[in-house]
Amino acid sequence: MTLRNGKEFLMIPGPTNVPDEVLRAMHRPAVDIYEGPLLRTTDACLSGLKRLFRTEGKPYIYISNGHGAWDAALSNTLSRGDTVLVLESGRFALGWGEAAAMSGIEMEVLPGSWHLPVDPAAVEARLKADTAHAIKAVLVVQIDTASGVLNDIAAIRKAIDAARHPALYMVDCIASLGCVPFEMDEWGVDLALTGSQKGLMAPPGLAFVAAGPRALAAHKTAGLRNSYMDWTFRDGPEHYMKYCGTPPEHLLFAFNRAVELIEEEGLEAVWRRHALLAQATRAAVEVWGQAGSLELNIKVPDARSDSVTVILFNGVDPAPLRAFVKDVCGVTVGGTIGEIAGRGIRIGHMGHVNAVMLLGTLAALELGLRHLGIPHGAGGVDAAIQSLQQALA
Repeated sequence: MTLRNGKEFLMIPGPTNVPDEVLRAMHRPAVDIYEGPLLRTTDACLSGLKRLFRTEGKPYIYISNGHGAWDAALSNTLSRGDTVLVLESGRFALGWGEAAAMSGIEMEVLPGSWHLPVDPAAVEARLKADTAHAIKAVLVVQIDTASGVLNDIAAIRKAIDAARHPALYMVDCIASLGCVPFEMDEWGVDLALTGSQKGLMAPPGLAFVAAGPRALAAHKTAGLRNSYMDWTFRDGPEHYMKYCGTPPEHLLFAFNRAVELIEEEGLEAVWRRHALLAQATRAAVEVWGQAGSLELNIKVPDARSDSVTVILFNGVDPAPLRAFVKDVCGVTVGGTIGEIAGRGIRIGHMGHVNAVMLLGTLAALELGLRHLGIPHGAGGVDAAIQSLQQALA
């Protein structure tokens, strides 16, 4: 028997749901890349990025996914033989470091846990020990969708400052920008990057890098610059140079509309919506976990992200539950990856998501837990509703 006929819910940690208005923005003819509406669209996208990153720095747009943004950040600021310190708290900071290693950069990992945030004290201690200042950049992910962690970006900046270390501070905001507070300039971030396909509610295919003054200064001596990623070329006088060739016109139309939707709601209101939906999700999981079969992956409550919730199962295969909610109910949730692959599920609640979608997802999961006989505490959906009701009171 299936109950899935109707609108299906995509509740994975990216790509996320694209609003109909964003899809419609792409449904238009191609235009001239040298003058007219596209130039205004580019200007709107670049100014919108500055507001989203909360920076006076310089934004750049790439035809790429987030991995391309990693390469752009590295190649524009570093040289072969430089060392980067990668702050482990899941899969994706390590992935960024691996991209650096493939470019001839030395990668050093500050070991961390898949269940805890980065420890700022450990960062400070390691940088204080680097008296020769061999480390040229610190790489961290604000939200890692593999572990579900939220790292304290401001606290890590304070640790770098306390160590009196000159390394560039680079932050991956792919799963956090447009979902949780991020203050690039206020927090002293030298370079930040993100992609279009998560909290920014646009189709995959665009990546964004915001460079602050120290990153732009480092660019002048960077030895890994290449023609496609190069900021100097992209700062050239012709419009097409901003994209190192033909602009991704229809993706730009889509992204521009997505930024408009975020600002119509209000960025702080968007952060608040994500926080409420995440709190409701965690409330449900904590009730379900009372029987011991499942638990939240991140052990520190304040370090649990508001864009994705990662749930580990204990002695239970999560695959049948994922299959049930997809095949019977029409809800797709993610599986766990990396070090915890096959051990749990990931509920994405970022971007174009509202209370109905979240509560429907939680209800489908609770139905699946019951149907499959997986031990769980009863009333998880009720706990989620109560969480939302208290927030709205």
